[in-house]
Amino acid sequence: MSAPDLHPTKCNICGSDVVYASNAEVYGREYGNGKCYLCTGCGAYVGTHWPRPREALGILANAQMRKGKMACHELFDAMWRGKNHARSKRTRLYLWLSIQLGIPFEECHFGYFDLPTLRRAYAILRVAEPEKIWKELNGE
Repeated sequence: MSAPDLHPTKCNICGSDVVYASNAEVYGREYGNGKCYLCTGCGAYVGTHWPRPREALGILANAQMRKGKMACHELFDAMWRGKNHARSKRTRLYLWLSIQLGIPFEECHFGYFDLPTLRRAYAILRVAEPEKIWKELNGE
């Protein structure tokens, strides 16, 4: 696994051409900055950053990958969201997950994960014990 192409021209799933398009083609109307990268073959897509609308948020994802990302985020976000120093905890939790997955910290983002990596991340997060993780991260 490596950092994603932030300006994709070929689909990471089926290899077809990717177009930079209005996200209305996916949702029926524009959301956010209104842009996405869309596969002309399988229909996989990825949104783009608000301040940098030509920069993809990750790799193109099909329905199965989007479901996996949501499931991972649900488990992951519950461990840091709403806690004191949440932003710092989120960063440290991504560091912990990168170690568990054996990938560089810079590549540890659910938007960058292919389906096998999403499955591995979910399996890790499903059995994770937040109290133990925070103790481990604090050197206790």
